Amino acid sequence: MATLTSNPIVGTARISSGCAGLDIVMSGGLPKGHLYLLEGEPGSGKTTLALQFVLEGQRNGEKVLYVTLSESRQDLEIAARSHGLSLEGVEISELLPSEEDLRPESQYTVFHPAEVELNDRMQRIVTEIRRLQPNRLVIDALSELRMLAKDPLRYRRQILSLKDFMTGKHCTVLLLDDRTSREPDLQLHSIVHGVISLDRVPRDYGNTRRQLQVLKLRGTSFREGLHDYLIHTGGVKVFPRLVAAESRGKVPNETVSSGIPELDALTGGGLDRGTSTLLMGPAGSGKTTIALRWAFSAALRNEKSVLCIFEESPHTLITRAAGLGMGIQKFLESGLISLERVDPAEMPPGQLIERVKFYVENRDVKLVVIDSLNGYLQSVPGEQFLTLHLHELLGFLNNSGILTLLTLAQAGTIGSSMPTPVDVSYLADNILLFRYFEVRGEVRQAISAIKKRGGSHERKIRELAFSDGKITVGKPISNFHGVLTGIPTLLDLDPKP
Repeated sequence: MATLTSNPIVGTARISSGCAGLDIVMSGGLPKGHLYLLEGEPGSGKTTLALQFVLEGQRNGEKVLYVTLSESRQDLEIAARSHGLSLEGVEISELLPSEEDLRPESQYTVFHPAEVELNDRMQRIVTEIRRLQPNRLVIDALSELRMLAKDPLRYRRQILSLKDFMTGKHCTVLLLDDRTSREPDLQLHSIVHGVISLDRVPRDYGNTRRQLQVLKLRGTSFREGLHDYLIHTGGVKVFPRLVAAESRGKVPNETVSSGIPELDALTGGGLDRGTSTLLMGPAGSGKTTIALRWAFSAALRNEKSVLCIFEESPHTLITRAAGLGMGIQKFLESGLISLERVDPAEMPPGQLIERVKFYVENRDVKLVVIDSLNGYLQSVPGEQFLTLHLHELLGFLNNSGILTLLTLAQAGTIGSSMPTPVDVSYLADNILLFRYFEVRGEVRQAISAIKKRGGSHERKIRELAFSDGKITVGKPISNFHGVLTGIPTLLDLDPKP
């Protein structure tokens, strides 16, 4: 049965697929010496992944054979070169229809093509296998054999014969299928040892989202569900779905200061490590600036942080921070602060999670800022999926002892009705609320802490100002009522007798 564990079953010999992310999904690689089906529509990356598979075997000193039934060797070499790969030394067998098949006298009148061409193709495949005795074999693509067979029963028998022939040869076979048949070939699924499916998910705007799924891996564990992947220079790169339950670390019991005493007082002494904080308010109310202040203070303590920014350009962010007394340029150059520019139309959510995970596991960052969830929502197809993504991401970061800050812009500027594009407030451990309010024709800003799961916090509302080259968090506002509505009422605290 498939499980979410990343540990392979003891005693199962594994070989790498040539794609590190896919190996993680399969809990260590492909179980050795079996037949596997790699299926997907044309353009989904099957051939590219198959080339990575044989080249990985070649690097390990194994004998590899690539049998192509539809593409020429030249086509394969062009595809390999586009990814910076070389097929030098790779045994490629072209079993393509010859020019003789196009002549009228070569057309069959008595026998069905399945009785001649199909048997001929299968015999040529068997001959090549006997000649080379490969450790890794790719057959590209099964659709050619299916069309020749015509009859599903005859096709199934041929695949079963191939499977029986390969038994005991200690060869791992990858069968490629482009899904040209109208119905899913579930009979083929039942024959092979494992099934890997590649799918393309079209979006209304931006790059097509690509997702991989292991449908079957007989007798061993694997990571279920959909996993984002990209086809880029170098081949197919898979981003395994994050499972927060796999990350368990010792979270230090300490708070993180913003460097502003009044802001720390508002949050009950600072924000705790291993927690997530949602900074929520209208556009321009100071969410990003306050999040950046925590990163700046962390850098002053020689702690690393990473900022994943969706909307604002790095140049604007650096300039704006410098104008408020936060010179982050030197920290960017030293690596104490890292900026990840995210384009939601180009980067799938799985890739963003992979980048964040990289910084946590390899760069020893202590603070992660995601600015903003509005941009993140654009890369995830649906509000419910964003919640699931965040649940796993925040679980992983919390278990790793990371302080996470997430900004969320609400619609509108002033007023009691400010809807949010997605409700993730229950996922966050802490919530800081930002508001504009009007006083005697002047627009001011306010900040308040409305939630802190790990302890007490200040219940007051403080004025927030960005002026004179600094961030100012004032004393609690006590002479107004209704600040959070945007139109407060002045209280007469000292009424005349």
